[in-house]
Amino acid sequence: MITGASGGFGIITIEALLKEGYTVTGAMRDPAGRNKEAAGILENQGVYIVDIDVTNDTSVTEGVSKAVEKMGSVDILINNAGVGAVGIQEGYTAEDWKKVFDVNVFGVQRMTRAVLPFMKQQERGLLMLISSLSARLSVPFPGPYCPSKWAAEALAESYRVEVSNLGIESCIVEPGAFPTKFIGSLVQPSERERTLDYGAIKDLPDALLASIESVFEANPDQSTELVSDAIIKLLKMPHGTRPIRTEVDKMFMGALVAPLNQQLEEANKKMYEAFQMDHLIRVKN
Repeated sequence: MITGASGGFGIITIEALLKEGYTVTGAMRDPAGRNKEAAGILENQGVYIVDIDVTNDTSVTEGVSKAVEKMGSVDILINNAGVGAVGIQEGYTAEDWKKVFDVNVFGVQRMTRAVLPFMKQQERGLLMLISSLSARLSVPFPGPYCPSKWAAEALAESYRVEVSNLGIESCIVEPGAFPTKFIGSLVQPSERERTLDYGAIKDLPDALLASIESVFEANPDQSTELVSDAIIKLLKMPHGTRPIRTEVDKMFMGALVAPLNQQLEEANKKMYEAFQMDHLIRVKN
């Protein structure tokens, strides 16, 4: 089951899953309305579509129940739905922050809680979070986006140790910047007038957006298929052997983040060993 199925990494990941023979449920908002075209294309390929708004508790629980009824189980949850942001931090109101966190953090928690009862019953499952390299190396101007991804990764880390003894695995995929529709739906700050006294800095977020297309043109190897390929590679690994984090990038941030992730994993192992809980980072088979 994958959220955010109507665009971005969702569609390419579903196509890759279908090629590998997976039974797939695609969760999206309003499949009978604004996402009708995407839903129709996926349904014609054999994907079961459920209407889920990850910001709504009832929508999530009902949608997951329908998916389980159709598929018989949920063996893998890919938390892919997300929303980005670009602008000067001060311009974002608390409501702006809530909007981003409601999808990127609370949405992940809602979906995870909804599938866990079914995974616990079968004593097997995989929770996969599609995060971002900027969850590990914060960059300027994404407003609440980077903090939301940091929080989501902490959530995935906690689940990693809390559900491992139940036979459930948690892992994180960290893509860099990729040419997806995600960039066209970024949350802008509601109070941009608060940043008018920032001088030349106030224009940098717009300049960043204007240059992004040329950046991708200069880096043709940064293909979205890299993300779906990485997901399939992780799924093919034996249960319990998947790394907690996988960087996906052909530009420069991936090389910067990889050593940070390695250091964090080593620190985690030492911490759990010190508290005699290192068995919690090993998944029960």
